[in-house]
Amino acid sequence: MYWGRLSDRIGRRPILFIGLTGNLVSMLVLGLSKSFWVALAARSFNGLLSGNAAVIKSVFAEISDDTNRARMMAFFPLMWNIGAIGGAAVGGIFADPAHQYPGLFGNVKLFQRFPYFLPCAIGSSVTLFSLTMVVFKLKETLVRKNQGKPLRTQIPASSSECPPSAILVSENTPLLAAEEDHEAQVSQQPKQRSIRELMTPTVTCVMITNILICIAMSVGDQVYPIFAATSTDEGGLGFEARSIGFSLAFSSLAVFYVQLFVYPRLERKYGALFCYKRGQMLMIIPYILIPFLSVLSADLEKAVTDPKFANIMRLPDKWNGATAVEYVTFWVLLVSLLLLLTVAKILTSTSINILTVNIAPSKADLGTMNGMQQMAMTVTRVIGPLLTGAIWTWSMKHPLPFSFNSHCVWTVAAALTLTSYCTSHKIPQSVNKFAADKDDRNDEPTD
Repeated sequence: MYWGRLSDRIGRRPILFIGLTGNLVSMLVLGLSKSFWVALAARSFNGLLSGNAAVIKSVFAEISDDTNRARMMAFFPLMWNIGAIGGAAVGGIFADPAHQYPGLFGNVKLFQRFPYFLPCAIGSSVTLFSLTMVVFKLKETLVRKNQGKPLRTQIPASSSECPPSAILVSENTPLLAAEEDHEAQVSQQPKQRSIRELMTPTVTCVMITNILICIAMSVGDQVYPIFAATSTDEGGLGFEARSIGFSLAFSSLAVFYVQLFVYPRLERKYGALFCYKRGQMLMIIPYILIPFLSVLSADLEKAVTDPKFANIMRLPDKWNGATAVEYVTFWVLLVSLLLLLTVAKILTSTSINILTVNIAPSKADLGTMNGMQQMAMTVTRVIGPLLTGAIWTWSMKHPLPFSFNSHCVWTVAAALTLTSYCTSHKIPQSVNKFAADKDDRNDEPTD
């Protein structure tokens, strides 16, 4: 929240530069770490300097209007989903390359000593590209109130007689008064509200649902790789790292189309609040059904007679009619449920970003409001993994009947989503409109 509030004062570009630089350094240190404490310090350093998410959402809100705000705000979760899915895929495919791909990297001592440096290096190269774009391409979007709207038109009379900042006034207007009016208007600063002033009942309700759904999504994101890597005897899928990365990569197929084309049309027709509620409803379905796929995966394992036989698609080496049906059914169901989960997350995450922007009372509070949302999301990223690990470990150590076995974590995610869905019904329909535009228009001076 601090970085978002600071960006309301000093601008968006400096905060983005600080955040990306911290991410670049911490990613490289993480890849070169040999102990838990070094890795923890690297991640903590990254979190300390990372205010980019809140700031970039403020940038999107400032460069958009009512005609394109939904599509602009859709870019953020689009990039987030691509990064989350692509990052997990890169991590699974390129982790420990010296052992996974001995023909290519087996003799590279760097990868032998630091098995996770390659995926971290790939991630840091993406950050470096983003940092370059911020430095050389991104223009500052934070505009002070009335800045760029002088009382009189600014034109150069001629390059030799008048400086570029000359102000055209009427013959009867005193020059000194014109300059003073202009300077006073440009230097006028927007008033920032306190946190207490911002926490209206609507804002509080939006933030509560945001926290609940973010915890649910964090639990779901954390449990799938664990569930997929767990043996079928313990209720998992029995996947290797490559198979996990492959299944996650498949789930990104719908991201571009849904994010850029489907969601803006739905939001324009029904509103962000409607999309938010429907996304939560859809999210419950894969959370409940995915753990049942362990039964099919266990049957497919029986068709593998060679213990050394394994590949990214988990193809059986012993085929018959029943095996073929189970194999196709398994992958169709898994990919379909992961795609549905991705679509639901797009609807939910994009909508909550729009709702957070819409409830900001003025553009001077955009950074603070997005910072509050980002702080809540950051807390959930701490709670989510801890909750997932604790529940999964408990359910594995204490064999209990359904739904307290391997289904337990998934059930918790579904319950949190359902609670968030019920809470979202208390949010008024007024959140579908961008309140900051109205507030800023009311604050404009009248002639």
